[in-house]
Amino acid sequence: MGEDGEEDKKNENKGPSSSGLSSLPPNHHGNLRSASGDGHLKEILGDIKASKTPAVINYGASWCRVCSQILPSFCQLSNKFKKISFIYADIDECPETTQNIRYTPTFQFFRNGEKVDEMLGAGEERLHDRLWLHS
Repeated sequence: MGEDGEEDKKNENKGPSSSGLSSLPPNHHGNLRSASGDGHLKEILGDIKASKTPAVINYGASWCRVCSQILPSFCQLSNKFKKISFIYADIDECPETTQNIRYTPTFQFFRNGEKVDEMLGAGEERLHDRLWLHS
């Protein structure tokens, strides 16, 4: 899949379209990416660890109803919290890297390259409050 990976890199700032989720609200700030596989997620995690920029990773699955319900809000919140990097990772597309994720959706929050918080389950208001806390 070398060619697909090249295309995913070109589109990585356009939202989680590489995961077949192209009908989501647009991201206007380039702070929303989707991991297109284990290698790409490892690269993103490396970027997070090397960066001082706060980040949140939404671990979900295409078959998870709750994940599908919160994903549009996650994308909309990326427009409100411009200084946070938003990453979506489908556990089925990144099985090696996400093997420790036991519940979907799981949101992990990073600051100064370190994981500082985790939220299991959905809830737009809960997610908003956590993003505000970590922004």
